[in-house]
Amino acid sequence: MSNFVHVKEAVLITPAEPTPAHNLQLSALDSQLFVRFTFEYLLVYKPSHGLDKFSVIENVKACLRRVLVPYYPLAGRVRARADGLGLEVVCRAQGAVFLEALSDSTVSELEKCPRNCAQWRKLLSFQVADVLKGSPPLVVQLTWLSDGGATLAVGFNHSLCDGIGSGEFLNSFSELATGRRGLGQLKPKPAWSRHLLCPTVFGTAQSNILSHPEFGIVPDLCGFASRYIQETLVPTSVTFDKRKLSELKKLAAFTSELNEFPCTSFEVLSAHVWRSWARALNLPPNQILKLVFSVNIRKRVKPSLPTGYYGNAFVLGCAQTFARDLTERGLGYATELVKRAKERVDDEYVREVVESVSSSRASVDSVGVMILTQWSRLGLENVDFGMGKPVQVEPVCCDKYCILLPDADQTDAVKVNVAVPTGCVDQYLHYLRSTCTS
Repeated sequence: MSNFVHVKEAVLITPAEPTPAHNLQLSALDSQLFVRFTFEYLLVYKPSHGLDKFSVIENVKACLRRVLVPYYPLAGRVRARADGLGLEVVCRAQGAVFLEALSDSTVSELEKCPRNCAQWRKLLSFQVADVLKGSPPLVVQLTWLSDGGATLAVGFNHSLCDGIGSGEFLNSFSELATGRRGLGQLKPKPAWSRHLLCPTVFGTAQSNILSHPEFGIVPDLCGFASRYIQETLVPTSVTFDKRKLSELKKLAAFTSELNEFPCTSFEVLSAHVWRSWARALNLPPNQILKLVFSVNIRKRVKPSLPTGYYGNAFVLGCAQTFARDLTERGLGYATELVKRAKERVDDEYVREVVESVSSSRASVDSVGVMILTQWSRLGLENVDFGMGKPVQVEPVCCDKYCILLPDADQTDAVKVNVAVPTGCVDQYLHYLRSTCTS
């Protein structure tokens, strides 16, 4: 299977109308060390008969110019503030990058799990190595496939927006591209308001690192960090439909130590993935393990953030336990840990995180940690630029970070995408697919 990609055009896309020229301060959550990277979506589209490719390209570029008017910071450049207290975006309509490319790959190839983590890297050819060195915060590549299909790959500077914000941007672009709404009719209207998540405005709290295990460092008893460096990581992708999710909930309830145990699909599935991963890695019983996942805080803080807030509006929930307990005490136990980690996130918790990342540059260590993020509820499966809705949504590159993805064919299904060390991939897939054992 070859993966030839030829870039036909690479251009800067600037806003269609004049936009404010000023510097905008990013929030404490935007300025965190662990969001200073580009996250990248890959959307796959089936062939559309009679399609005028030139018209599609011109429409995509025109609609990107239009949507960059209300979202003009995405056409700016992110840099460190002179006072060293965070980041800012310099807004001078510098532009986003758009690329058009050709590939000899097909839709059917892209619907399969990639053979290696970087197999589809060239479908977003402009790779940003350092988001603070004058790079564009938004990169879009439309690639025509050999069977008439296409991919739309989009990279966002995470310092400027989170998953929900990027999903709102892409759906606004989609509505413009398909003519469903005009520029003045976009919903939600983007809201900046980053000052609301800075300590001087949001308020401070006495930070207690013991109450925030996501920022703690645990002993590496098994060469955990080196294993992820020395072993090749193998991409995996497993779909859980409504029936399988129901089976997991029943199993969690059966193995729970509580009398009543309502849980969400996210809680039970993330617990099941975490346990499967831990069991496959065969870690020492006393190795401390963490499941770290993003929790949307838009409605958890007081007052709530405004509708359309597209900055980083999440903090990290953290479930923590010993490897022995995680692997032996059953799915119900692990699900309880995830559930409690979510429930801990309230207004005070968020204030503590804002204070921690502002004063001490607290960040997440990698030892014993599985990081999980949810893309299945961002609306990515609805992004239509003129070729219908995507038949596949995935990251450009599969990584050790676990991503929950939507399934284009099944509304209630969730696809689990993560790369694991080659020595344990078979065991991991065995445990993950076994939804009838604890």
